[in-house]
Amino acid sequence: MERSNAAITESRGLAHPPSLVTGLTFGCRLLSLHEPDTVSEEQPNEVIAVSVEQGFPFWGAMGTIYSGWAKAKNGDATEGTSLLRSGSSAYRATGAELWVPHHIALLAEAHEIAGQIDQASALLDDALHVAERTGERWLASELNRHKGRLLLRQGRPDEAEDLYRNSLSVARDQQAKLWELRSATALARLWRDQNRRDEGRDLLAPVYGWFTEGFETSDLKEAKVLLDDLGA
Repeated sequence: MERSNAAITESRGLAHPPSLVTGLTFGCRLLSLHEPDTVSEEQPNEVIAVSVEQGFPFWGAMGTIYSGWAKAKNGDATEGTSLLRSGSSAYRATGAELWVPHHIALLAEAHEIAGQIDQASALLDDALHVAERTGERWLASELNRHKGRLLLRQGRPDEAEDLYRNSLSVARDQQAKLWELRSATALARLWRDQNRRDEGRDLLAPVYGWFTEGFETSDLKEAKVLLDDLGA
């Protein structure tokens, strides 16, 4: 987060629009992976404004995607979904395929916010298929965890556990510690609710203990609350 903010500040000083939209867009992506409850729409809207002014269709499409995600997170799921779809269509029209699983996942999140669980689940399946086809698997752990969360909401805990385990396995293979923390937290919470508290504690405690900073983030706060509940 510190490096992202520094990059945006430096790009403003350069007065170089390509650097600015790059920094702003990567900042938007980082915020979306951070999963805040609410998010400012200022940054994606600036990406759109600069892109329109400079004629940057690629960056403008991504600005629209993140603007839609921000609107959905802030409670306007209908407008957010519309912007996410139009931005994704414009993005694919440029011929780009990188980041597509992430964009689909953001659209799935917007549908989940709107309570449209079946649509969200189908979109996550699409995202997983794209990731397998292209080999862009950096988000594979999160896609599995998100799908597991939806299955749990549908009253399918056994299937959710399978996906949480898969999410955890992928995260460990990739040494993706944030994804490992999220999948371990999800699985430990499920086990707590099934009265498997010792298993949950033994799974989550060493993952949480790996971290040395970022304790103000929602992920680590959530993990700490769960560990306290599990008696760790």
